[in-house]
Amino acid sequence: MRPLTDRELTCLRWAAVGKTSWEMGVILGLTERTINFHIHNACRKLNVHSRQAAITSIFRMGLLTALTEPLASHAGTHLPLAPEMAPDPPSQFPRSMHDLSAKP
Repeated sequence: MRPLTDRELTCLRWAAVGKTSWEMGVILGLTERTINFHIHNACRKLNVHSRQAAITSIFRMGLLTALTEPLASHAGTHLPLAPEMAPDPPSQFPRSMHDLSAKP
């Protein structure tokens, strides 16, 4: 197997946390087509047919590190925290009926 490039690994790591090709493009400053190019190349190198299979392959190979650590090659683009570590987002809905009657 040919080794994966840093960009291919970065794309697969973002895909592993659920990012779409479009979202990865925004994060990395690339086009969606370029992201798909890197993922397709990684799939070819790993001899698999889908991004999910590629993610599983790199996980089994030990190339998919803890998903809560930032990528070394992209210090300014941190992976999100694991769901159990992430704070709850603020709700835009009132928590109780009392909040509904409060006046701004």
